[in-house]
Amino acid sequence: MNDFTPQSFGQRVSDLGLADRRDVQRALGDLGAGEYTLQDAIKSMQRNGLITTLQADKILKGDRYGYFYGEYKVLYLIGAGTFARVYRAEKAGEVFAVKVLRKRFRDEVKELEQFLREGRMGLKLRHPHIVSIVDVVPDTHNPFLVMEFVEGQTLRELVKIRGKLPADLALRLMYEIASGLAYASSLGIAHRDLKLSNVLISSEGKSKLVDFGLAALSDRNNPEKMADCPNARAIDYAALERGTGVRKDDPRSDVYFAGNMLYHMLAGTPALTETRDRLARLNVSRFQEIVPLHERVPDVPGVANHIVQRAMEFNPDKRIQSAAALQAEIKKAIEVLERPVRAADPDKPGTEHHDDDEIATNEGEGYVVMLVESKAALQNAVRERLKSRGYRVLVISDPNRALDRFHPDEDPPADCVIFGAAELGSLAMEAFNKFASDEHTCEIPSILLADKRQTQVISGARRGPNRKMLALPLKVRELRAALMQLLSGVERRELGTY
Repeated sequence: MNDFTPQSFGQRVSDLGLADRRDVQRALGDLGAGEYTLQDAIKSMQRNGLITTLQADKILKGDRYGYFYGEYKVLYLIGAGTFARVYRAEKAGEVFAVKVLRKRFRDEVKELEQFLREGRMGLKLRHPHIVSIVDVVPDTHNPFLVMEFVEGQTLRELVKIRGKLPADLALRLMYEIASGLAYASSLGIAHRDLKLSNVLISSEGKSKLVDFGLAALSDRNNPEKMADCPNARAIDYAALERGTGVRKDDPRSDVYFAGNMLYHMLAGTPALTETRDRLARLNVSRFQEIVPLHERVPDVPGVANHIVQRAMEFNPDKRIQSAAALQAEIKKAIEVLERPVRAADPDKPGTEHHDDDEIATNEGEGYVVMLVESKAALQNAVRERLKSRGYRVLVISDPNRALDRFHPDEDPPADCVIFGAAELGSLAMEAFNKFASDEHTCEIPSILLADKRQTQVISGARRGPNRKMLALPLKVRELRAALMQLLSGVERRELGTY
């Protein structure tokens, strides 16, 4: 560290062009005529907006460079990655983000070219959900990119702070991300590095894609070109594409990793295990052995779960085929969750004949319902309908595992259990009967759903005052009525406790 005095430090500030000499003297004059320390001088200049903490630290270390990149004055370090650092900078009173390639990569031809390619591609992209690049400076000694500055945080930081996000918020953010991807794809550009840390969330809550450093321009003249591993950041894409036999610019790869991002937002944890082990990341089983989202988040809306499943299909032919198609699917899901509804009015005859899908109430608020059903379509239908009426819905496909959730010495995990016999047949009926006979569950209401053709299931089911049987195909109105009757004497749980 240099032995600066307040005056020599102020002189260095003005010599470096960080502030006008008169402004520096005015800041020092604010300290009065008495003695003051170097730290007093630094704090006064910071209060007057002449220097930042980063600039002060660099001066104290004796650095003579790195205060400006071209005409952009560096203010703060706002992000650092393996390949580059990003600074908040200003020019003529306007704020920008300046991305600077790390020194150790400036002599690496591939890394330098990749960095500059990101800039060149970014100059083509002008979309409200993509961070704009406004300048590319290819100086081999000091290459940098100038981008719009986004006040906010990364999506990864948001998820880390909040944990899993509400489905409506996660879908809205992914819709914005998909719109940016679809726009880039229309220009023949794929992102190829989709992850939460490459999405910025502005202070207004809008998402913006950043870092097209691995972006690929589609090579339609070379359809046999397969995925390679130019560097560590491309390894996930390469592993997926090698495992599924597609070329490296396949637009469905971005769809898969967008699905992983949506899963991460909804579950608070990624679908793909995160590891630095190269061999582990290249193992194709990593993309096949994924914990289903609804097992981690039992109350995830069916429409959101369906999008994740289709986006993350291992078979690329069964996957959502493009970012534009993903955007369209998400739009439909958002419309389902936000669909205008009308409340039933018991004082007006005929209102009960409205389609149940169009009616939303809070009748289930404070109640937890467990659905024991192996048929995915029925799982999603019942869960969505009951959630829209305030119920929390737990879904389990194995009847024995459902019964094991109820321990004699613990509070019951649900206030009512619905057993579906559509596919489970006698297994559902036997579990329904056992639930009715076990001492620790016999007082808990339950419902059995059975098709009228399942005569053995119907005749073998035990009935009782807190046992109901409903016919399949299921009518939502009848299920709601049965739940309200069975739960009428059950105390509602306090919000935040279930």
